Amino acid sequence: MDAGSDMMSPEKSGRRGARPPLREAGSISTPSMPPLQEPGSRPRPYMPSLCSTPRNPAVKCYGDRFIPDRSAMDMDMAHYLLTEPRKDRKNAVTPSPGKEAYRKLLAEKLLNNRTRILAFRNRPPEPENSILTELRADVASVQARPAKKRRYIPQSAERTLDAPDLLDDYYLNLLDWGSANVLSIALGNTVYLWDAASGSTSELVTIDEDDGPVTSVSWAPDGQHIAIGLNSSAVQIWDSSSNRLLRTLQGVHESRVGSLSWNKSILTAGGMDGKIVNNDVRIREHAVQTYRGHTQEVCGLKWSGSGRQLASGGNDNLLHIWDVSMASSAQSAGRTQWLHRMEDHSAAVKALAWCPFQSNLLASGGGANDRCIKFWNTHTGACLNSVDTGSQVCALLWNKNDRELLSSHGFTQNQLTLWKYPSMVKMAELNGHTSRVLFMAQSPDGCTVASAAADETLRFWNVFPDAPKSAVKEKTSQSRLFNSYNHLR
Repeated sequence: MDAGSDMMSPEKSGRRGARPPLREAGSISTPSMPPLQEPGSRPRPYMPSLCSTPRNPAVKCYGDRFIPDRSAMDMDMAHYLLTEPRKDRKNAVTPSPGKEAYRKLLAEKLLNNRTRILAFRNRPPEPENSILTELRADVASVQARPAKKRRYIPQSAERTLDAPDLLDDYYLNLLDWGSANVLSIALGNTVYLWDAASGSTSELVTIDEDDGPVTSVSWAPDGQHIAIGLNSSAVQIWDSSSNRLLRTLQGVHESRVGSLSWNKSILTAGGMDGKIVNNDVRIREHAVQTYRGHTQEVCGLKWSGSGRQLASGGNDNLLHIWDVSMASSAQSAGRTQWLHRMEDHSAAVKALAWCPFQSNLLASGGGANDRCIKFWNTHTGACLNSVDTGSQVCALLWNKNDRELLSSHGFTQNQLTLWKYPSMVKMAELNGHTSRVLFMAQSPDGCTVASAAADETLRFWNVFPDAPKSAVKEKTSQSRLFNSYNHLR
């Protein structure tokens, strides 16, 4: 078969890859126009003609394909092909002078070690008002910020006071710390006042045996007046500055008043009869509103910071949220007034604490058969979380300056536990009491916590950190400054 018989004729130049004929026979020159290429394909390097003027007319030249006749071999062209630079077998691209020059430049930079590879000699100009600039500024501020040190939490009480005759009754509330930095505690039939600034102790009142013992104490918002609930169902209001009885609220409850809570000039009292009564201390007919929902003793009572909602817990294992707009002075038979009724606890609900940084967040604690701390959205009534503490929950206090919660417990460890909210990871456990820690109260600056237990001791713990510098400082002296040990007797 003829060597070129299976090829297309040169006249069919439209075929892909075909090249125009050479201008001068036997010369090596650049074609007048580039060859046709497929879109996206790599450019082919220039290749000179592979044949000169054929000596044999049967020999045909077709650009990059050459099938010579042995008798018409062009030795000059064969020599050129043998001496042509070797191509890259993978990429089929001939080395360019630019590439060689770049290699020499890199080698020179590495040898002299003058600059970094792929680095600008001069810093490029920063774009104005760009997201990149803001991100760099944020990163720089984070890197410049010093690492937050882990807060030291003392594991022992800073001070311990004797509290003889403290009633070992889970359902009472016998400890409160007023805004004037004076602590009140009921021991049997007597109410004592302890001034945290001076460390002095004074006796406010001793109740008659027929009316006593004292079952609850609560400071008014002004820090001067204090309410005292009695076993006889009466409530007394005293002026602490003059040790003078201002008035007695009677005829409302049928048995002891174990819980009290102030909302401006409204004193709310909860009794063993299950009734919750709002008393306006400014008027003669003080009982202005009544909440009915508990069937047993009301042992927990707390107004929210806004004064719009009231939380009540009872020995019937119920937790109620009351709204001031839903209360009525004359309740019809069978009518319910609560905003929400929670039945999730399986024991008495005494420990209640409204969150200082989220107005609709309430923490509640259950008794020995429940042992849980639950968190509630009081707008919807939904339970947000429940944590089994493993022991009776007696009292709860929020940190005023950080997202932390302190709980006091009864059986079996009788400890105070500091929790990180909302993860509820234990930060510390404070031990020292030998019996259940029934009551807790917080100093006005929020740093110190007083705990009273059935072991008849009153202990002070520096569990919460100081308020930030931007916060308003209290006028009174810091409650941490103790000069001597006194006994409450």
